[in-house]
Amino acid sequence: MKAVFSARNRAGSASQPVIGDVRRGRITVLITLLALLVLAALASLTVGAKPIPPDAVWSAITAPTGSEHDFVVRTLRVPRTVLGLGVGMALGVAGALMQGHTRNPLAEPGLLGVSAGAAFGVVVGIDLLGVTGLYGYVWFAFAGAFAASVAVFLLGSVGRGGPTPVTLALAGVALSALLTSLTSALVLSDVQTLDRFRFWAAGSVADRGADITWQVTPFLLAGLVLAALNAPGLNLLALGEEIARGLGVNVRRVRWTGLVAVTLLAGAAVAACGPIAFLGLVAPHVARHFTGPDHRWLLPASGLAGAVLLLAADVIGRVVVSPGELQVGIVLVFVGAPFFVALVRRRHRLVSL
Repeated sequence: MKAVFSARNRAGSASQPVIGDVRRGRITVLITLLALLVLAALASLTVGAKPIPPDAVWSAITAPTGSEHDFVVRTLRVPRTVLGLGVGMALGVAGALMQGHTRNPLAEPGLLGVSAGAAFGVVVGIDLLGVTGLYGYVWFAFAGAFAASVAVFLLGSVGRGGPTPVTLALAGVALSALLTSLTSALVLSDVQTLDRFRFWAAGSVADRGADITWQVTPFLLAGLVLAALNAPGLNLLALGEEIARGLGVNVRRVRWTGLVAVTLLAGAAVAACGPIAFLGLVAPHVARHFTGPDHRWLLPASGLAGAVLLLAADVIGRVVVSPGELQVGIVLVFVGAPFFVALVRRRHRLVSL
């Protein structure tokens, strides 16, 4: 017996340094992502059609004098950078939640019909109610995203088992196809609607004032809080539903909490900036490579990675076609499409083995 206890004590003492090393590594990852985010934000404030030195940016923020630099920084670039940070973080966290709940590495926020619902809401507002400004688009887009998510939840909950990853994915794909068809029918019937919708659907953080950021901030904050509350339950759910129930987890509550968080985060992001593809897919995989599958670390790392990627893509879009701009949604497609292909090929090789 003494030998057994001594062996267990040696094993426990040996595992402590390993756990400590993993934790320190994850903290280092978060600190590194924070540093990259600061650099990306600084680039977002300084780079553009009119380059502004960092000292002039600092002066415009802390002690404005009414100069042209002050106007560009305070009126255009600060709101744009803040919105990009919030939207990138929201899509990164939403993507990690979707991949965790569906157990599908190819899942992203649009799987719940959020993007298709938001697009349909915008088209309805433009075509039927004559909405012309971005401030109106935000509310119609969010209403459409929320209604689509609720419909997916209801369709996926039909049956004794309630909402499951498979039923939710199937319901999301079916509803997205339906809403996309309806959106196309409305857009093609009116050239003016097509022109306005095309501007929103490109996916961009440009020309979004501080008012839009304030409109979506409460939804983003609520979604982030729910995501943080969902992380421990999602870790247990990854062990399997039966094991999670045996450990006292309310599986239905964990599912609904995560899906409501995805709706709030992705709905607000799409409403403010339009559909931005691949960010919710790429950011969680980048974060998972460094943090592992523990959602208590994966979610904040995915949020930071999403914000860094979006701000970096926005800066690249300003540079490659200067003095014009390439929308951030288009830049991310060029980055995300090759990543998606590589991910599918890697999964195929693993399955064949």
